[in-house]
Amino acid sequence: MRIATWNVNSVRQRLDHLLAWLRERDPDIVCLQEIKCVDEAFPREPIEALGYNVVTHGQKTFNGVALLSKLPFDETKPRLAGDDDDLHARFLEGVVSLDGRVVRVACLYLPNGNPVESDKYPYKLKWMSRLIDFTKERLRAEEPLILAGDFNVIPAAADVYQPTAWINDALFKPETRASYQTLLGLGMTDALRAVSDAPGQYTFWDYQAGAFQKNWGLRIDHLLLSPQAADRLSAVGIDKHVRAWEKPSDHVPVWADLDFATK
Repeated sequence: MRIATWNVNSVRQRLDHLLAWLRERDPDIVCLQEIKCVDEAFPREPIEALGYNVVTHGQKTFNGVALLSKLPFDETKPRLAGDDDDLHARFLEGVVSLDGRVVRVACLYLPNGNPVESDKYPYKLKWMSRLIDFTKERLRAEEPLILAGDFNVIPAAADVYQPTAWINDALFKPETRASYQTLLGLGMTDALRAVSDAPGQYTFWDYQAGAFQKNWGLRIDHLLLSPQAADRLSAVGIDKHVRAWEKPSDHVPVWADLDFATK
């Protein structure tokens, strides 16, 4: 099973890119963030034509997440528990079955949190706390669980081109990284770091100042795996070449292969 995540930065503007990448990478399950449209406006027909089931949790102009799956969904659930007043479309959970085995995927788009002096940073930390609570609860089921999405978290200095420039940024502040480490401490595995410690493996490059050409990037898009999923991890990749396409998203897809045919 190939599971991928991509902050597509407006699905209607990047539809040709999305379709081309789906044909090229052929993922089984895809988590999309920042679709930036309401559910009714999501361009589902050409995606369904490629064999995907589509579930969306959209929001006009901002945010929005979607799940695409070649397997039928057993169930789906939008919104992250813990704050009934939070109306941002940032979370969508889906369950599929493979050879009688349940696989649970949570597509998430964490708040950016900047500027840190505003109420946006406490909102980010509270959202991460809610995600930690969700993960604790789901881990009790001892089933394959994948948290996939744009975490807006730079986990470590190796994940950013110039760490000193990001010390006071919400993506890199100690409290942010500590919350991410808490997820790992629960037993979740950072898929990329499970296979490579190499620096310079980025998933986002700003549109300004030729950041992509200079490789001034960040790694903020992640796949976190429960022990039952991490045990089956066979490969991880970052499709950096997609960032060089015409009028691209500022993020690129990240994918992981899980081998459920063995063990």
